[in-house]
Amino acid sequence: MSLLVKNVRLVDPAQNLDGPGALLVVEGVVAAIGADLERDPLAAGAEVLDGGGAVLAPGLVDLHVHFREPGQTRKESIESGSRAAVAGGFTSVCAMANTKPVNDSVAITEMMLTRAAKAGLCRYFPIGTVSREMKGEELADMGTLKAAGCVAFSDDGLPISNASLMRRALEYTRWLDVPVVAHEEDRDLAGKGYMHEGAVSASLGCLGIPAAAEEAMVARDIVLAEHTGGHLHLAHLSTKGSLRMVREAKARGLAVTCEVTPHHFALSDKELMKFDSDYKMNPPLRTEADIQAVLEAIADGTVDAIATDHAPHGWDDKEVELPIAAFGVIGLETALPLTLELLVNRQVISLAKAISLLTWEPAKVFHLDRQGLGTLKPGVPADFVLFDPNAQIQVDRAFIQSKSYNTPFKGWSLPGKVLGTWVGGTRVWG
Repeated sequence: MSLLVKNVRLVDPAQNLDGPGALLVVEGVVAAIGADLERDPLAAGAEVLDGGGAVLAPGLVDLHVHFREPGQTRKESIESGSRAAVAGGFTSVCAMANTKPVNDSVAITEMMLTRAAKAGLCRYFPIGTVSREMKGEELADMGTLKAAGCVAFSDDGLPISNASLMRRALEYTRWLDVPVVAHEEDRDLAGKGYMHEGAVSASLGCLGIPAAAEEAMVARDIVLAEHTGGHLHLAHLSTKGSLRMVREAKARGLAVTCEVTPHHFALSDKELMKFDSDYKMNPPLRTEADIQAVLEAIADGTVDAIATDHAPHGWDDKEVELPIAAFGVIGLETALPLTLELLVNRQVISLAKAISLLTWEPAKVFHLDRQGLGTLKPGVPADFVLFDPNAQIQVDRAFIQSKSYNTPFKGWSLPGKVLGTWVGGTRVWG
């Protein structure tokens, strides 16, 4: 019923905590944190785990996953996606609504929550659709969906082209106190493109998606957020212009937040010269200048969260010609190692800031902090991860726990081995 994890480096940005210490868990709740907890009366009879100097942080929080259930469990199920999550140190995930059927009804929401509870791995938070059947014509019953457990609303995978519908969604969700999560893409500008429009696409003779396709919709929705006062959360931003507009919106005090993905700060459109569909995603990989803009936005606080956009696809979706291959890559198992290698080890940000972008800050964006998630403050659920930031992992099929293997990082060796993941004080991985 109790666990003492000692000899660790405690990193909890919510408490400005980064140093040696220990964590005491009693009945699934954080009972105490500190340097000398073995003398604490609550530690009497506790199981003791020596962390060996590894980092102990709050469980990671992912605002953007696709678990494909219901409808496409050959690609991923709630159980297999949850296993991939805890293997990557994530204890809370927010699942997008573009399942088959989509999550626009209480029945689907409740089914998802039931399957997640049966899996018994990570905390699962459904995201409801903005529009009925994701057709972009009329609003879903957001109030009922929120009451059933939805924490945000999005037609992710499909942009909300109808500006009037987006305006009404922002107005309604302001009253519900939840964000609208926007996949920003002007489909007329994007056309039939399947990679970034630029010098590389031109040299390859491939149809491109211009940066303007994302930026035009970002600009529109920031205007609507200002007009309505609603909370706009911008998913997987990828361009310099988009991030500049978010920076300016925040400076004006607007309720605008955003996320970026590891693949958008790790890889450029030059990877498409391999004609490998594991580098095909939406938004597409952009230019080196865009990568630099993403890194700058992470460093200066413009970015609120690192999210994976975990999008599993089977071999039959990916091992086809590039123009017809499915968009999307998996990312739960590699997010922490990529963040450590490309942001921390290269001194873009500190380890504490990296952990913050994976825990406390995303928890605040979707108000999961109100449930005590994203931190190790005494009294909150004991969701935490223990990882060695120096131990190397090898990205191969044995390492990946997802049903799918559509990762652009095959063969990469990265720092950051997850030694254990706990949810509610129960060890669910490692």
